[in-house]
Amino acid sequence: MSTTLLLSIALVSVILLLLLVIKAKVHPFIALLVASLFVAITTGIPAENIMKVILGGMGSLLGSIAAIIVLGAILGAIIETSGGADRLANRFAQLCGPQRMVAALTTVAFILGLPVFFDVGFIIVIPLIYGFTKVMRVSPLKFGLPMAGMMLMVHVTVPTHPGPAAAAGLLNVDTGWLMITGIALSIPTGIVGYFVAKALNLKKYHLSVQVLEQLQLTEPTAQAPSASNKNAPGALLISGLIVLPILLIMLGSLLPPHLTPDSLLLKILTLVGSPAVALLITLALAGWLLGLRRGWTTEKLETLSNNAISTAAGVILVSGAGGAFGKVLVESGVGKALASSLQTIHLPLIPAAFILSLALRASQGSATVAIVTTCGLLSTAVTGLGEMQLVLVALSACFGALGLSHVNDSGFWVVTRYLGLSVADGLRSWTILTTLMGLCGFALTWLVWVMI
Repeated sequence: MSTTLLLSIALVSVILLLLLVIKAKVHPFIALLVASLFVAITTGIPAENIMKVILGGMGSLLGSIAAIIVLGAILGAIIETSGGADRLANRFAQLCGPQRMVAALTTVAFILGLPVFFDVGFIIVIPLIYGFTKVMRVSPLKFGLPMAGMMLMVHVTVPTHPGPAAAAGLLNVDTGWLMITGIALSIPTGIVGYFVAKALNLKKYHLSVQVLEQLQLTEPTAQAPSASNKNAPGALLISGLIVLPILLIMLGSLLPPHLTPDSLLLKILTLVGSPAVALLITLALAGWLLGLRRGWTTEKLETLSNNAISTAAGVILVSGAGGAFGKVLVESGVGKALASSLQTIHLPLIPAAFILSLALRASQGSATVAIVTTCGLLSTAVTGLGEMQLVLVALSACFGALGLSHVNDSGFWVVTRYLGLSVADGLRSWTILTTLMGLCGFALTWLVWVMI
């Protein structure tokens, strides 16, 4: 099948998906499956393999995020119901002042995002976002949009994460220099992202009923009974419970390479450092410290868990369907066709890396796949470059993968579902934010390239 036809099919599939969700009001899960079937059939994937590809894409994604989303949702429900999130938000407001709270939390998101994958980190900080939203009586986007943008930026530029780590290996880049340069360029990019998110928040977005009910914003005078409870857990305890899974994941990632192979400590850290186990440990502590020890019954914890799982189910299904759509686009050959067509243009290395990665990100959804594919295609073209030049080529590809997060990206659905955005508003806010941050990071990378 020709490159033009493959790219046309991909474009039509995205338009079909948007029409189904925005105009026909079809549930995103169903719309994504329909779009996946359309791509699979029209690109000639054998009939006996179509459902294998779709279910394989869905299963591979859900295998990594389903348990994390469920455990994170239950943890968030316990923290919110205990009144701890409100207590932490009030304490934070006293320390930072209302005018600096968003900037302070965005900085916290930058730090927390360094050791933790984007989806995991965002789910962990959702209770924090909801708590601050209720205390400040604002939209969750005021905090959630800049925090999510910051965490995604770190995810695609710092080699504690799979995309940039793979880029370092494919281009023979020194990981230390890539990390230092990535963080250095991410700081000004993050500042730009903060102000872009602030500008986007000037617009009023209609939030989903589920999120409004969870935030208790449907009635102006609504107030969670636990928020005014003098026996609510302290800010320090809540901070510890939010940081604990991130700390365990960080220890599980950073320490094993320095330990004796097959040692008991290595095995323990590998187990407790996996995101699901880290969250499970934290959930057990939260259930005891915030619930049972404070007089909650096991029935109350069960009810909270059931409600949280029901809320998380929609996020899980839509994210899984997004993974299926992305997998079908990859299997259909759209990514390869796009990469080969862009290579024939013979752009300079820095813009070529950015445009190729951005196009791959837009076409198949995964930032990691976009980075790995781009760096693999450019691996021979970078022969003979100096160390810092290699670093900048890798970062250009990384910033390309930051932009154009839209309906074929599972992260798009996680952010929009948790923040209560419709698909159209998600495209107007989240997609614009990630794209402008990616462009800013690319501009800084190209500037450094010219300077050296």
